Amino acid sequence: MPNRFAPRVLRNLISAVVCAVLTLGAFAPAKAEVKVGVSDWPGWVAWYVAEQKGYFAAHGAKVKLVWFANYTDSISALSSGQLDGNSQTWSDTMTPLARKVKVKTILVNDNSAGNDALMVSPKIRSFADLKGKSVALEQYSISHFVLANALSRNGMSIRDVKIVNLSAGDAAAAFMSGRADAAVVWNPWVSRIESSGKGRALFTSKDMPGLVPDLLVAHEKALGDKAKRAELVGMIKAWFDTEEFIRSHPDEALKIMSKVVSLKPAEYQVFMPGTRFFNAADNLAAMDAANPKSLVAVGPTIHQFLSSNKLVDGAVDFSSGIDKSLLLDAQKK
Repeated sequence: MPNRFAPRVLRNLISAVVCAVLTLGAFAPAKAEVKVGVSDWPGWVAWYVAEQKGYFAAHGAKVKLVWFANYTDSISALSSGQLDGNSQTWSDTMTPLARKVKVKTILVNDNSAGNDALMVSPKIRSFADLKGKSVALEQYSISHFVLANALSRNGMSIRDVKIVNLSAGDAAAAFMSGRADAAVVWNPWVSRIESSGKGRALFTSKDMPGLVPDLLVAHEKALGDKAKRAELVGMIKAWFDTEEFIRSHPDEALKIMSKVVSLKPAEYQVFMPGTRFFNAADNLAAMDAANPKSLVAVGPTIHQFLSSNKLVDGAVDFSSGIDKSLLLDAQKK
């Protein structure tokens, strides 16, 4: 099963520049104009659909996709300038921004829309029933963030429950064996718990739209290179073709994506309903600061969680971490 990396962990990133350089060096000499990191998440695995369907070539974009088994290494690689672009979350982009690393969000691939969920046993019928109960989850991860939002929206706080810090797989196992009253996990564990009949979702990432966005983030030195900027614009155009292809040819897209992560299409299917892939209109909305679900608008909520858990040091100028101009150029005829 694909691990959702130290998946999209909301933690103060430890510098792993040396490791990142070694990771990149393991690949055959890359002659592509832009080198972009990719990790195991549907919105990012979908880049291989763009590659295999010829959408990069169709838009004249020379792109080298670099796979990172360790997601946090990819963030360090982008921050150190070893990558031109990277697939990472908005939350994990805030630490580099707080440190004044010059990176910019240029595309929103997707939002988690159900792939992350608070699972509870049948005896828990409401949030009030959760008070004083044990909740297994990976501390400081997206799961922790989902729980904090779920409780806040229902008049409670993290202090009202007992956190049991476990990896996602162990959290699911603890819940299904009755060692925890609830668990916050992501797919495929959400689906496995539902299939077992031992739990249901009380709250999911679908209930917090805009707060779990997955992005394409570029280093400023690539954006300042005229040739590389053009390749990134072409890459964005290729994404819009990819999003349309996933909608119109879901079975074929599923075959491509599942093969990348060594799963059968039927196994990978569980991730698709909970992933809301973003088209051009969705991207324009996400980069419109006036939109209440935009990156800028949700930034303070994410930053507050990071700050309260000492996962980010300093303020973040959210608008400075976004470059909408490539998106606008990609939409020109």
